Amino acid sequence: MRKKILIMGIETSCDETAVSIIQDNGQKPPKILANIISSQEEVHKKFGGVVPELAARSHLEKIELIAKKAIKISKVKLQDLDAISATAGPGLVVCLSVGFNFAKALALALKKPLIAVNHLEGHALSPMFESKLSYPYLLLLISGGHTQFLVVKGLGKYKRIGTTIDDAIGEAFDKTAKLLGFGFPGGPKIEKFSKKGNANKFDLPQPIINKGGCNLSFAGLKTAVLRYKILLKTKKDKYDLAASFQSTVLKIIYKKTKVAIKEYKKLAKGNSLVVAGGVAANKEIRKIINKVSLEENFKPYFPELNLCSDNAAMIAIAGLKKFKKNKFDRLDFSIKPRWSLDSKAKFLKGSGVKL
Repeated sequence: MRKKILIMGIETSCDETAVSIIQDNGQKPPKILANIISSQEEVHKKFGGVVPELAARSHLEKIELIAKKAIKISKVKLQDLDAISATAGPGLVVCLSVGFNFAKALALALKKPLIAVNHLEGHALSPMFESKLSYPYLLLLISGGHTQFLVVKGLGKYKRIGTTIDDAIGEAFDKTAKLLGFGFPGGPKIEKFSKKGNANKFDLPQPIINKGGCNLSFAGLKTAVLRYKILLKTKKDKYDLAASFQSTVLKIIYKKTKVAIKEYKKLAKGNSLVVAGGVAANKEIRKIINKVSLEENFKPYFPELNLCSDNAAMIAIAGLKKFKKNKFDRLDFSIKPRWSLDSKAKFLKGSGVKL
């Protein structure tokens, strides 16, 4: 009988301290035995964003406790683990160092393989816990730091066909929420308060909506919110602007996803559309992706809501996929604060953003 594979995943790329243990026994999908996430929302909300040094300190304080809790809940022994996988990038240097060095120490002590995982690849594979998703597929990766369209042809085989030329979509949500006084994190707050507002109240721009292929831009939209801010007099005005902002984002995603599907068809077969990353938890965005998918005869896939934001289960499943292909890493592997899924991606001229 085939041995069950146990993989530990560790994630500390930003402000979530997370450890997960998953089990694979040949069936699909793998089973999550433990997925512990310690949020730092209370630590950072008074600053309106993540403070790297405070985040790293919190990781140092919690990582061992979180790992012990994951082991206890999963009811496995450390020695039973087959490999230790951990986020090695992209992310904040001081934060990545905590989790990845912890993983190195654990792998060395247990004499188990170390697997360095690209955080973005974890997001890309996260829907595989709940579906029979297979390659190839079109991926829309939307998070606080990234907004990309990629053709996923297999493990480690990515072709980026579109990206933001300025702000990531999650960053735009957070900054807009901060401007409106909604607090941090901004995405959930915008989604909540937009339900109380009139989406047609403010006319906001849709940058590069009819050019640039499936590249996106959100900086101009954020700037427009800043200009309208001086006109706000009541809470209702704020709700209206939040609703207008989210409605505009939805229009941009709808149009650009249509363009991305056309580009995808030139490069790959199949009709699967995966949306992953923290912003994939937004229910209105899920609705607009379902609408596009229906119109284009594509099948949409989303991670479970608890697997959209940064978590270690997605790092563990990426580790599992690499484990099965014997893709292990040396203990002297260095973290990569910048780590593109598509190593051949080109920089957009004048933007500093890789295409």
